[in-house]
Amino acid sequence: MIGSIVINAMNEPGKLRATIIVPVYRDWVGVRNILSSFSTQGRADCEIIIVDNEPEAGAVPLDLPDPGGMPWRVVACPTAGSYAARNVGAEQALGSLLIFTDADCLPAQGWLENLLHHDDGKTLLAGPVVLTPGIAPNIWAIFDTVRGMPQDAFLRHGYAVTANLAIPFIVFSQTGGFDARRLSGGDAEFCRRSRRAGFNLKMVPEAVVLHPARRTWEALVLKARRIKGGQVASGPFMLRAFWIIRSFTPPVRELFSYSRSPHPAIWRMSACAVRLLLWGVELIEMFRLLLGQTKPERR
Repeated sequence: MIGSIVINAMNEPGKLRATIIVPVYRDWVGVRNILSSFSTQGRADCEIIIVDNEPEAGAVPLDLPDPGGMPWRVVACPTAGSYAARNVGAEQALGSLLIFTDADCLPAQGWLENLLHHDDGKTLLAGPVVLTPGIAPNIWAIFDTVRGMPQDAFLRHGYAVTANLAIPFIVFSQTGGFDARRLSGGDAEFCRRSRRAGFNLKMVPEAVVLHPARRTWEALVLKARRIKGGQVASGPFMLRAFWIIRSFTPPVRELFSYSRSPHPAIWRMSACAVRLLLWGVELIEMFRLLLGQTKPERR
């Protein structure tokens, strides 16, 4: 049982058209960028909630930009994990549609309008997440760009990532929100649980968010560790056992998909090499988790 979303008696879900929820953990530069992006596409009938997932670390910056007159506020979530933070944002939301993205994402022009246009009050909506390699990308940024976040492929497997996911408030509340115990994989678990409850998930190709590619080995390792922690340290025993066994299998399917990507050949070869290195990182992380030598990575 995940538990129900607690609605604050002072709140009125549905009072506004939508609430955009952005969890943040040590990335106030990203928050500045995402708030600035709404200077040309914000709406007065929508709001933004920034959820500070490290409130004990210090005060919120005072120089955050105003998103074009769009109402916004910062709320605190001391519980570690972006899914716990997203639940806190949902509890405070006034919008009938909850739109989730991340502090390191940048919504493209028309993102908000396209999600609102397709909202029918009962369907989960996902949009593309486009990785941007930046100027003179190094091997790490090249890998992250080739790997990407293939939202259309995720949908074929029954889920979408919260970097670009909109959920009607009624669906979110009826299905109990995200599993706040998870530090990774909570979006896939929620989407699949919602679909079992009879709700649909569909793609909105025009609602795009941009995501800068990771440019350091350390950033790639952190992501690999976080995902592996979500696989082997969360969820039912049989599912965790499946991921443990699968971890010993080389990532052949991923390597095959990289080799068929539209990127230059040298990019594809580089991505395959980096992916094999990260497979080693994942194996080490799995053993450390199973032996109790480390805790699941939250970032």
